[in-house]
Amino acid sequence: MNKKYSFKNDYSEGAHEKILDALASTNFLQCDGYGKDDFCEAAKVAIRENLGISDCDIHFLTGGTLVNKLVIGSFLKPYESAVSAKTGHINVHETGAIEATGHKINIVNSDSEKLTPECIGNIVKAHTDEHMVKPKLVYISNATECGTIYSYGELKNLSEYCKANDLLLYMDGARLAQALSSPDCDYSLAEIHNFFDAYYIGGTKNGCLIGEALIINNDKFKENFRYYIKQSGALLAKGRLLGVQFLELFRDNLFFELGKIAVENAISLADKLKSLGVTFRYKPQTNQIFPIFSNDLIEQLLRFFDFYVWENIDKDCSVVRLVTSWATPCKQIDNFYEKVLEFYDEKGR
Repeated sequence: MNKKYSFKNDYSEGAHEKILDALASTNFLQCDGYGKDDFCEAAKVAIRENLGISDCDIHFLTGGTLVNKLVIGSFLKPYESAVSAKTGHINVHETGAIEATGHKINIVNSDSEKLTPECIGNIVKAHTDEHMVKPKLVYISNATECGTIYSYGELKNLSEYCKANDLLLYMDGARLAQALSSPDCDYSLAEIHNFFDAYYIGGTKNGCLIGEALIINNDKFKENFRYYIKQSGALLAKGRLLGVQFLELFRDNLFFELGKIAVENAISLADKLKSLGVTFRYKPQTNQIFPIFSNDLIEQLLRFFDFYVWENIDKDCSVVRLVTSWATPCKQIDNFYEKVLEFYDEKGR
């Protein structure tokens, strides 16, 4: 077993105990297969009640890359493309899954790592005729791959622009719970629900063993979506395993509580580092933070902790990514801070 504590991601642990208890207590109940069981239906009701709506379609799937591939592959015509920030998950960390469906990704370079109507418009204007792909779907992550979040105004502007220009707006919500729990978040899930043609609610990175809940709002894409899921090998025979987990997540606000814990852990660590004069590549807003350390300090810290070195600043300094979760012990936050403090004390800072 690895004795170093890992800040690499927010899914190193198994699952929250309430979810494990729910899976164990329902284990011997016989259920219909392929998501047609009572648990999946009850979980859909719970999610719709949280959203305050009743007319969206909900599908439970096993992972985020799979959801992104299913949505983009089925929503777009063969000659249509997706627009994404350069750092977008579909561009960087999905092994060409979207391109494998035959769809190009149009990349946007953005200082904020977020998309705006202006930068999307530049992509649309640059694709002028049938000799080029036609941008059709706008892909965003919230929280972003850089741990930042969109404001209500930013999401509203994106939604209005996409509707006015016949574009689809899709949100990757792998860390949606963390975005909603950010101290800078100025909206609820119900308040932004109608901004999107589709989005998913992440469970894997928020206390589930596996699982994401895809929400489809656009009526055009609701019919026969299960056929596409099955054809892609994504229709889980024991769909009840996902339904049980999401029913528990949306029972007594567990989904939001776990997101809040993950964010509070990261903000606590960021505040401790700021007290030492540490600066950050991106503003700490969720459970992914990106401090800038000297390479000597990074080498020292890697003796005790696992984390990713994200980006080189210069020959002396680099950005690292630290990720906390609902299960991160406060003791490990303190341990990390103390190791940084020890290094600074040794260097006479």
